[in-house]
Amino acid sequence: MDLQKPPGEGTEPRADPRQSPAGPPARRQPEAPGAPGAPEGCLAVAVRIPVRIVVLVLVVPVRMLWDALAVSGRFLYDTLLRPLGRALVWLARAVFVRPFAGLWRYLVVPLGTALARLGKVLVVVPLVWLYRHALTPVGHAIAWAGRGVGAGLGLVYAHLLTPVGHAVTWVLRGAGAVLAAIGLGVYTGVARLGRYLVVLPALLVYTWVLTPVGHALLWCGKGLVWLVSGIVTGVGTALYWIARILFVLPAHALWRWVLTPVGRALAVVGREVGDALGHAWRVAGHVSLAVGRFLGTLLRWIFVEPARWAYRTLLTPVGHAVRDHVLRPAAEAARGAGRAVRQALAAARETARQARADVWRTLFGERGRPAPVARREPSGREARTLGSSTTALTKD
Repeated sequence: MDLQKPPGEGTEPRADPRQSPAGPPARRQPEAPGAPGAPEGCLAVAVRIPVRIVVLVLVVPVRMLWDALAVSGRFLYDTLLRPLGRALVWLARAVFVRPFAGLWRYLVVPLGTALARLGKVLVVVPLVWLYRHALTPVGHAIAWAGRGVGAGLGLVYAHLLTPVGHAVTWVLRGAGAVLAAIGLGVYTGVARLGRYLVVLPALLVYTWVLTPVGHALLWCGKGLVWLVSGIVTGVGTALYWIARILFVLPAHALWRWVLTPVGRALAVVGREVGDALGHAWRVAGHVSLAVGRFLGTLLRWIFVEPARWAYRTLLTPVGHAVRDHVLRPAAEAARGAGRAVRQALAAARETARQARADVWRTLFGERGRPAPVARREPSGREARTLGSSTTALTKD
């Protein structure tokens, strides 16, 4: 028994799992020449290194000059421009804002308030009084008179004008009916006369004369248009092929075989120059940072460290010695002298007070002391002793 099946018998072809059920996979589009993952040509590789070297040599001085200008500008801004700007702001506030604010607060506002109150007293109050006590009664009187006149006119309209108007309307309606009957007869005669004298002859002329002539002119016009369109189409086709052969095909060939390769080469060169500029600018930044740190370290070792050493080893001990042996004793002596002066002044004030009291006692006698006043509020609780008690039965 043969257990192996020949290929193609009883087996179905297995579908590729990588293929989508919607159909076969789409073809991979070729990458653009300027894409990040696209393979680079020999022109880019040949242009890159020389361009980067030249650009680095040109960019390093520019970057160092830029960093020096940036540091100088920051230092100038922090040490000169910012304090100057704050001083100018303070000066402008002191010269303009505060005087105008004071003028507005202490002159314009009180003056405006006074003028408003004066206008209210001189204008508003008299006008309100005039409106309330003069114009309002006069207006009420005029309204009452107008209502009386209106009532009279209403009576005249209802009992006199309305009957007269109805009579005039009835008369005019009868005259209008008579005139309408006469006009209808005249219109009917004129209409029939116009139909037989104007409309029917015009209809015959349009049907048997103008219509055949118009059809003939339309057929001639269509033929002329067809002829002109054929001539124009032929001339346009000839001009199109002449322009295509003389202008379009040379321009297309020039674009395809000259401008496109040159443009691609220039694009590669420009892209490499741009990349080289960016790379050179970053490298120049690192170089400028290293140079700046070297100069900073050099200036620190030349100026800062000697100044710091002199401050620590010379000026600080001298300052401490001056503070301990000169300033502190002087301060203690000054404080002692101040205490002595304060005590002397206090003694002098006490002596003067006693002398003033003795003189008052000699001239006017001893001052009477005020009599004690009985206090109504309860006194404070006394302290407990051995003989006292706080209970009600044993309390003294």
